[in-house]
Amino acid sequence: MKKYLFILAFLLLAGSMQAQIRLGQSRYTSSKPVDILELDYSKPKKYRIAEIKAVGLATLDEIAIISLSGLRVDDEITVPGDAISNALKKLWGQGIIGDVKILVTKIEDDDIYLLLDLTERPRFSRVEFSGVNKTQESDLKDKVKIRGRVVRDDVLNTSQRNIRQYFVDKGFLNTEVKVTQERDTTLPNSVKLRFDVDTKTKVKINEVLVDGNEEISDRKIKGKLKGTKEHPRMHFVREVFSRATNTTPESAKEAIAYRNPVTDEEVKTYINKNFKLNFFNASKYVAKDFKDDKKKVIDFYNTRGFRDAEILSDTLYKYSDNTVNVGLKIEEGQKYYYRNISFVGNYIHPDSLLIAKLGIEKGDVYNKEKLDKRLNYDPQKGDDISSIYQDNGYLFFNIDPVETNVQNDSIDIELRIVEGPQVTVNSVTIEGNERTSDHVVMREIRILPGQKFNRSLLVRTIRELSQLGYFDPENIEPDMRPNFEDATVDIIFKLEERPNDQVELSGGWGGFFGFVGTVGLVFNNFSIKNIRHFDKWRPLPVGDGQKLSLRVQANGRSFQNYSVSLTEPWFGGKKPNALSFSFNHSVQRQMNFGAFSPAQMMNSGGSFKITGATLGLAKRVTWPDDYFMISNSLQYQVYDFDRFGRNFGLSYETGRSNSLTFNTTISRNNVDNPIYPRMGSNISLATSFTPPYSSLNKNIDRESPDQERFKWLEYHKWMFDATFYSPVFGSNKWVLSARTHMGFLGSYGNRIGMIPLERFVLGGDGMTFNNFALGQEIVGLRGYENQVLTPGAADRFNPDSNVPYGGIVYNKHVMELRFLVSPNPSATIFLLGFAEAGNNWGSYAEYNPFTLYKSAGIGARIFMPAFGLLGIDWGYGFDALGEEFITNPNQRGVRSGPQFHFTIGQQFR
Repeated sequence: MKKYLFILAFLLLAGSMQAQIRLGQSRYTSSKPVDILELDYSKPKKYRIAEIKAVGLATLDEIAIISLSGLRVDDEITVPGDAISNALKKLWGQGIIGDVKILVTKIEDDDIYLLLDLTERPRFSRVEFSGVNKTQESDLKDKVKIRGRVVRDDVLNTSQRNIRQYFVDKGFLNTEVKVTQERDTTLPNSVKLRFDVDTKTKVKINEVLVDGNEEISDRKIKGKLKGTKEHPRMHFVREVFSRATNTTPESAKEAIAYRNPVTDEEVKTYINKNFKLNFFNASKYVAKDFKDDKKKVIDFYNTRGFRDAEILSDTLYKYSDNTVNVGLKIEEGQKYYYRNISFVGNYIHPDSLLIAKLGIEKGDVYNKEKLDKRLNYDPQKGDDISSIYQDNGYLFFNIDPVETNVQNDSIDIELRIVEGPQVTVNSVTIEGNERTSDHVVMREIRILPGQKFNRSLLVRTIRELSQLGYFDPENIEPDMRPNFEDATVDIIFKLEERPNDQVELSGGWGGFFGFVGTVGLVFNNFSIKNIRHFDKWRPLPVGDGQKLSLRVQANGRSFQNYSVSLTEPWFGGKKPNALSFSFNHSVQRQMNFGAFSPAQMMNSGGSFKITGATLGLAKRVTWPDDYFMISNSLQYQVYDFDRFGRNFGLSYETGRSNSLTFNTTISRNNVDNPIYPRMGSNISLATSFTPPYSSLNKNIDRESPDQERFKWLEYHKWMFDATFYSPVFGSNKWVLSARTHMGFLGSYGNRIGMIPLERFVLGGDGMTFNNFALGQEIVGLRGYENQVLTPGAADRFNPDSNVPYGGIVYNKHVMELRFLVSPNPSATIFLLGFAEAGNNWGSYAEYNPFTLYKSAGIGARIFMPAFGLLGIDWGYGFDALGEEFITNPNQRGVRSGPQFHFTIGQQFR
């Protein structure tokens, strides 16, 4: 049978060749046609190729095409034979030829003349899209790069698939793509393509159906499907409504309350099936996300002891025109527990120490994820088994868990250790710091040449470099280059600089009020030394890590503030001792709105001025640990009142007060990222003390005139702030932040009493431009108007009142749930939801830490290097103001309600 098939194929090939030769005689021979009968196809004959020509080419080179055929002049071929058929295959295989024939134009004796009759495939000249927006069109052009390519069906099909897949990945599962070809008359042998895209409606996931799970609930499994979320639904509400609208009152009652008792699990199942408030997560179906989510489900089962769990099958089927159901069939398998845990290969540390570090005991539920963390790297605790080796130089340390015995529901684990040699750091270098001087980076590096390798110091170095703010913390990568033979390692810190100088610019012209706004410049990487070196001005001298801040703030003539500060973080160059100096001058003028002219309005009112200077020195300490810092400063301020009224509860309108304070701050900061911290804490206790002037001058007491009593302010102030960060939901994008803030203002006994200045003003966004911003501590509380929670507010405008404006005790507590939208260093964006509470008291007798004004809301933050952190919050205040805060009778008994707040910079209080 095979023999006959071979003969038939041979005859068909010969017939095809004969047809080609006849066509060649009729179209291309210029001499006497060759008589086809002269070629005996039953007797193949050898010929010498005398000539080869090609016709039908528009853009291709004739010599190149002949070369691609494999035929050469002077070659000896057999007709019919393999040489001709192989040449046809080669030309077709190039994919650039639409049709090809090899024709015989002449035969002279043993010489044969061949002609390649070709038809070129057209080429794509340009691509157009319809049914997409500009952004999508730009993305699609990157995915469909076919300009200049030959028109082929496989190219068109691939392009269509890529376009459709682009929209499928965005949840448009029913996308249709049609392609149309049109001849391009502007270019030879070219066509232009138009892709008509119909995305139809985005397909949502109606429900995820889980089958086979007995030990793990549907709710927990669905919670692990991070990229495969169900569409929001409230079937229960609709059911209640539909029943409640019936005419029978009993039906509404049944809709709300079940007559038969139900279990807690049945209630949870019913709520999970009928009530989904999934408004903040996309519910589109993406195959890639679903594949990743299935792995997360198995990983979750592994953490619960089900090491054999697997997904037997998954299904996707249409529920409605724009929704689908997703099905998962799970086989949970046996739940396992740890039984015997042993170590092999450990010579440096005993089993008892390793078991203690492992933190897993006999009888614990099998948890592969926890085992891996405790063996290799646990970012939450940091004291895993690898740390005790790698913190002591054993860089090549390796530990491999092997299941030696699985019996019933118990697993024996043997932890096989290779300790390796103790490694010394050979060199530490840095790359990528084009603006920042090497010594600024190197002084933050904790792991140094000549030391034993220490993983904790390596991690700490990454944190310190992130805290500088000069480099993108997401891209600080230590390149480890170990040498096993020499027991050394070279470390290269690859850095990516980002601009971190900040410009604060806002303003306008307020008519006769003058300039209104703020101009601020903060240079975070300034260099005094490079002032003389103009080649290092970018645009100012940079590179030495000094901080220079200049700021001018004005609200016309009514308010101006001028400040300048300079900080050298490594004073002396050997230790992290930060020397700082600052100077500020502020003036607040009262407007006489009853004046007859703008000039009288601006000049007839009083003023309040504060001028001060501060000299400080901060030092990093190593006890209790080296995250602590102690800073001390000496500050002198002059408070100058000129016909300013009695707004602070003072009995005089013109006078001067002086303040000389010694300030001490003890702080501990180990957050991992200054812009979007994910873990760590920032705790500080700041105190301010003035000399006890009253004990030095016995002639001054409570009965003394205020001008003498408060000529030198006598007080002590305590400020406590603590912030904690922790990742949640198993993601580095979700972070829970808990904060508490407290402030206390005190006096040295009752001889002088509490001063009317330096008090606390609470409420709003923590920023203010009003007449009472000077000489006070402004604290925000979202959900309430600016400064509304301030004792003495009710008597502020009473000229006969001596009640001070401001509290002497405040408490504030905040919980925030943050979500990182974009980690891009040029525009870091995150969203937040918050709940906070606080209060402000005018005396210690009234102080009650459990009486707080509560609020909640949402907000957004964006950090841009040039402008710092900008934010907007919507907060809802749940409580009505107390009598001590009411300035308007209409406020009595009315909740604060919704409030919008705008913030600039980090709000620490």
